[in-house]
Amino acid sequence: MAGTSSARIVLVVVSGVLALIGSAQAQLQMNFYASSCPKAEQIVLDYVKQNIPNAPSLAASFLRMHFHDCIVRGCDASVLLNSTSGQAEKNAVPNLTLRGFDFIERVKSLLEAECPGVVSCADILALVARDSVLTTGGPFWNVPTGRRDGVISNITEANANIPSPFHNFTTLLTLFSNQGLNLTDLVLLSGGHTIGISHCPAVSRRLYNSTGAGEIDPTMDSENAENLKANKCKTASDNTTILQMDPGSRKTFDLSYYSLLLKRRGLFQSDAALTTDSTSLAFINQLLTSSPQFFFDEFAKAMEKMGRVNVKTGSEGQIRKQCALVNN
Repeated sequence: MAGTSSARIVLVVVSGVLALIGSAQAQLQMNFYASSCPKAEQIVLDYVKQNIPNAPSLAASFLRMHFHDCIVRGCDASVLLNSTSGQAEKNAVPNLTLRGFDFIERVKSLLEAECPGVVSCADILALVARDSVLTTGGPFWNVPTGRRDGVISNITEANANIPSPFHNFTTLLTLFSNQGLNLTDLVLLSGGHTIGISHCPAVSRRLYNSTGAGEIDPTMDSENAENLKANKCKTASDNTTILQMDPGSRKTFDLSYYSLLLKRRGLFQSDAALTTDSTSLAFINQLLTSSPQFFFDEFAKAMEKMGRVNVKTGSEGQIRKQCALVNN
């Protein structure tokens, strides 16, 4: 009996070890397509280098698209899916201003021509986000690959989980924590606002109706607020005027965004919120007193961590033939 029990224990232990090994093998890895599609990452990079210089603002769009994808159901390209009923993630309020879906689809078509059914849309989005930021002078980060594509895309989940420009610090940290991301990740990934644009609806409440009585948000620099009202968002209903998230430096991936936060010139309520927590504020000051390379290095770590959120690997999900459609 004792021998039988020992054998069972050994069997359980061995099974457990094998399960762990299987799990490890199913995780993301660098150069995942080295054998199955050796030219994959170079094809993505070449297309980005050829086209992003003509439309550099897309770098910020792909950075945002990648984040919005990962924060809902993990990094599974569910943000790219279309819906005949208008109930997909891309139909959610935070995603209505995303741009570049056709760009991703063109990259996908190139990879399908090279290696049909091999490279996932989730990996394509992760690579395009990195390569486009790098092409416009931003930091490099590792993109381990092996993601699989999801088959579910839900507007309600997107509206509930994607951080809003109106959120306070507690809500932002909760939404990040729900995805295994921490305070440091929140501050660093918010630094992506150093490039890109927004529109007046994201800030009009701060300018015209902060407390319900028509006042400017008291956490916003009054001179900056008046300037925005006079020259940009001239009415509370303006929903078309473009705003720079990092005025004067929006094409440069740098620390200027954080400098603006300390001057109470962050565009969104969610930007200003980063200075309301003592730990977050201390980290912002650390970034500003360190070298730009420190920011690049830390941002790179946060991006790689975000790119691993709830990924589908192994036999999960599928490899879509078109990024906007689930395979039949």
